[in-house]
Amino acid sequence: MDSLVRGWAFVRSVVVYLNPWVMSSWRRFYGELLAPGDVAIDVGAHVGTRARAMRAVGATVIALEPQRPFSTFLRRTLPKNIVVIEAAAGRSESTAYMAVSSRHPTVSSLHDDFVSSAPAAAGFERVRWDGRQEVSVTTLDAVIAHHGTPRYIKIDVEGFEAEVLAGVSGTVELISVEFLPVMSHLSLAVIDRLIEMGDYRFNPVVGETGRFLWGEWRDSAATKKWLEDLPASSKSGDLFARLTAA
Repeated sequence: MDSLVRGWAFVRSVVVYLNPWVMSSWRRFYGELLAPGDVAIDVGAHVGTRARAMRAVGATVIALEPQRPFSTFLRRTLPKNIVVIEAAAGRSESTAYMAVSSRHPTVSSLHDDFVSSAPAAAGFERVRWDGRQEVSVTTLDAVIAHHGTPRYIKIDVEGFEAEVLAGVSGTVELISVEFLPVMSHLSLAVIDRLIEMGDYRFNPVVGETGRFLWGEWRDSAATKKWLEDLPASSKSGDLFARLTAA
């Protein structure tokens, strides 16, 4: 039964995130942000939606995904010119244990507080983390040293975003991180880390729409207030941060 549950959850992720509408939205979106030859790093690649879209517009893509069977799926199905690293990213090179949800693998996480507090949050009532997987952890500095300075880093790691950014010592022109309105405190900490890294302005993309919510990029104070005022029932999405010099 457990294997059937895991199999169905995997198939559901493929159907939801690799459907033609989602893929075309992200290809269009990244076509406006990235140029052929730009280096892009996808941290938490899942089924490869963003990696595929970025590669389709000509970017050089490095995809990190530690969770099985998704890492195996990526190795078998991604274009061969996308580099797949079967590892998580964090503040230092190590090994760690990921809390895995068989029914909801998209919320498997390395963040202990995320896992312990999520069941009390709206939308997570039925989620159970019923397994653990030992994973390798690298740093973005190590990835960058090997593959070159990226123009863009996408991070979607269920509450572990600040730890991923702790492993970056330089600045990157464009970074996106997942935001969860029901756990906005995690996003506020990520914004603080980004401001430590450089003078960033922010703009969210809600859900899988593949378009910016605001007509202008806002500073950290305005972005924090927006996050704090969001109803907990609001959709999650990606918060993009862009260096002002860019």
